[in-house]
This record gives sequence, C-alpha cells and structure tokens, in this order.
Amino acid sequence: MPDTPELRAEFGYPPGQADGCGFPTAHLLVEFDLHHGYLLRALAAPGRTHDLAQAAVMHQDLRPGDVLLGDRAFCSYAHLALCHRRGIYGLFRAHQRQIISFRPRRRHVGPGKLRPQDKGLPRSRWLRRLGRHDQLVEYFKPKERPQWMRAEAYAQLPPSLVVREVRSEVGIPGYRTREVTLVTTLLDARRYSAGALARLYARRWQVEVNLRHLKGTLKMDALRCATFVGVMKELLMFVVAYNLVRRVMVEAAQRQQAEPNRVSFIDALRWLRHAAPGEALPRLKVNPGRPGRVEPRARKRRPKKYRLLNRPRAVLRLEALKEPPATKEVAA
Repeated sequence: MPDTPELRAEFGYPPGQADGCGFPTAHLLVEFDLHHGYLLRALAAPGRTHDLAQAAVMHQDLRPGDVLLGDRAFCSYAHLALCHRRGIYGLFRAHQRQIISFRPRRRHVGPGKLRPQDKGLPRSRWLRRLGRHDQLVEYFKPKERPQWMRAEAYAQLPPSLVVREVRSEVGIPGYRTREVTLVTTLLDARRYSAGALARLYARRWQVEVNLRHLKGTLKMDALRCATFVGVMKELLMFVVAYNLVRRVMVEAAQRQQAEPNRVSFIDALRWLRHAAPGEALPRLKVNPGRPGRVEPRARKRRPKKYRLLNRPRAVLRLEALKEPPATKEVAA
C-alpha cells in the first residue's frame, strides 16, 4: 500500500526494509468455503502478525461438526484445543518442529522441562495404532503460554488432548513434497480413513488458487488508498467483487453440471464486467481436471535492471542535484 505515515504506523514495513525505502504491508488472514470458494472472512493486521493471533475470530463463522483445514501454522496444542472445545474438527499439517514417531509403545517426554537425555523424543504419548502410519496419541498442554493467547483463555484449556497423526506419501511427479504428516481431531479410522484425510488435505491447495485470483486477477496485491479507513474500504470492496464472481461461478456450475472450482474465474469475471442488466448467464468455460500436471517455478519475463532503493528517495534526489553535470566534447 502507499508509503504514508498513517499506514506505516498501522501496518509497518516487511522485515529488512529501511525507513522510506519500502511499502507498508498488511497480514491478511482469510477463510474460504472449500466447495464453493466463497470468501467467508478476511482480517487485516500488521504485517508481522502470526496467523493464530486471529484464529479464534475465524471460529465464530463455524458450526459444530465443520471441518477446518489449515497449514503448519495452525497445528498447535492451543489451536487444536480451541477447535475441540467448539466442536470443530481440525485437519492440519504437522508443524516442522513437531517430533512424530509411528513406532508403537515408544518413549515420550511428558509435560515439563526438557532434559538433555530426552532430546529427539516425541512430546506426545502413544495410545493406539490404527494403521501403518496412522495412530492415536495424547498431546500435553505446554507450560508456556503462546503470545497470541490471553492467560485467562489459556488456563481454561484441558491439560491433555487426544489427536490422530497420519503420514501419507505424495507420489505426484513434479511435486516438491514427497510425504505429508497430518494432525487431526477426526479420530474414527473407519469413518475417516488415512487416504481420505490425505485427499481432503490435498484440496487445501485450492486456497492458494483463490488467493491468486484475489491478489493477481483482481489486482489486490497493491492497494491505492493512503489512509487506514480507505484501505479497509478498499479491501471490503475486493471481497465483495470476489464473492460476486464466485456467485456467478456457482450458478454456472449448477447449470453445466460441473464443480464450482472448475469454472473459469476469468471467464466469469469478463462476463460480469460486460453483461447488460437482465442478460442471461451463458455457458462459461470449465477447466478440465489435469492430474499430474507439472509447471516449473520459473518466470520467462525478465525484470528491469534498476537499482534497489536502499535509502529514501528524497536523499537520493538531493545527491543527484549536487552532482556536477557530465561534460561532453563536441568536435566543430
């Protein structure tokens, strides 16, 4: 967003940016409907805000029995306990620092201070094996309270929690991840098999596609308003426009007997821009399912070879004015 004093004070710079050389950047926590793709809630905060700092607000939109998917940032004891207390089922990728072992009746480290001889041991207690890489374990409440949670709320959490750990291999060519370890509160292995949980979590990638449409297709990656109130209004209008396009996609999917996420977002946006009042919705393009598609993480378009702004522009402008003009020799 524009580099104004008000926005700098509200959102701050990204790490490593000097004063006057960057742009204020907001942290946006979003919640999507998995099937229809609607944007249910978006919360803007300073750029260095952790995802879990606003996770409890997202729970207000969920009802008991709903399933919440999330990445590693949401896989903590406190968040799992909050989901369990509200009757929400959570399915998250295990945090990279979490030590997980599928060896039956293994040793573990209980709650308390970690001793030198306990290094490398899981902090969860093994309960029951449900499959080769599928087990029930007991998580213990850490002694240290997370910074994003108030002391009163943390004290109300239970001392332990039973969760399920599942590991699945990813055999899709071109994918960077070879295996994924999931932590969930869906404990019934007969009703929710390990393969079904892995396929469900694979659909979480649709969130990244939705964000690409929101920030790339709708051009929300760079905001234009120069005040905090203006930025919040601008974000709200982007959310309204995004959900309006999604409404067109859902209606087209119902008429054409297709999944809503398969309907082309750009095609729906183009029709919405140029449609006359009362015009009937035509058949929109439906993108086919292309499993195993591989796209390299590389860009063809070369960036412009300009220097990076490492000092305020006003300082560089003054230095440029003080430099003597270059002399040129002209032959008569």
